[in-house]
Amino acid sequence: MDFSTFLIQLLNALQYGLLLFLVASGLTLVFGIMGIINLAHGSFYMMGAYMAFSLTSLTGNLLIAVVLGVALSALIGFLLEWGLFSRLYKRDHLDQVLLTYGLILMFEETRSLIVGDDVHGVPIPELLSASIQLSETLSYPVYRLFMSAVCIALAIGMYWLIRRTRLGMMIRAGSSNREMVQALGINIDLIYRLVFALGVTLAAFAGMLAAPVSSVYPGMGNQVLIICFVVVVIGGVGSVWGALVAALLIGLADTFGKVIIPDYAGLTVYILMAAVLLWRPEGIFRRI
Repeated sequence: MDFSTFLIQLLNALQYGLLLFLVASGLTLVFGIMGIINLAHGSFYMMGAYMAFSLTSLTGNLLIAVVLGVALSALIGFLLEWGLFSRLYKRDHLDQVLLTYGLILMFEETRSLIVGDDVHGVPIPELLSASIQLSETLSYPVYRLFMSAVCIALAIGMYWLIRRTRLGMMIRAGSSNREMVQALGINIDLIYRLVFALGVTLAAFAGMLAAPVSSVYPGMGNQVLIICFVVVVIGGVGSVWGALVAALLIGLADTFGKVIIPDYAGLTVYILMAAVLLWRPEGIFRRI
């Protein structure tokens, strides 16, 4: 493997890991703060990809489609928490699993009715359609670099929100002791609603970002859901920073595994998970 090929694989690994973080951070926030096992989280990723396809077809502009899609995703997340998930906080995890599995079926059927079962593509914006030449025969797409930069910016923004703002302080307090926060006069129901809407929006936005570089197809959220749970387990349940580290490790293991040991590449992520759990059964980090 020459240096140019190594650099391309490294950039691919980082881009994949950062995109995984964007999806998994919403999942770990919802589970770590609200205690909700959300099997429908992958469906929100799929929803974002299909929003990018549908709204780009309507508006002719991916940026406008993303802005509209983010607003719609936040609204959908807010309404879902208000109408469904707010009833589950005092119930068993089995009830949560049943509800979220039902949502998977509902999203899949709704997607089939609205856009059908065909595979679709989303064009890359002309401004970001160029490539950077790394050697005489190898180049790297600017759009993938843009995706990585956006994910890094959002990770920094999440750190600032959770660690440096009053809302973040209330979120961290609510994850530790919901009743005490409520007794202090803070509207914990609204905090949970905002956290869930944020989780849905992050997953949907990741789907919108990924749509131009991957096909938009039925069931695409199911594959993402499985790997996101692996990210949460490796990083530590409820830890956003653990999710970032875990997602980057998985991106490196998966990408270089396909290059070095392609016959066993599918096992590399799960071997990594097993190794981390043997070392730290609670995951790499334990705090939000």
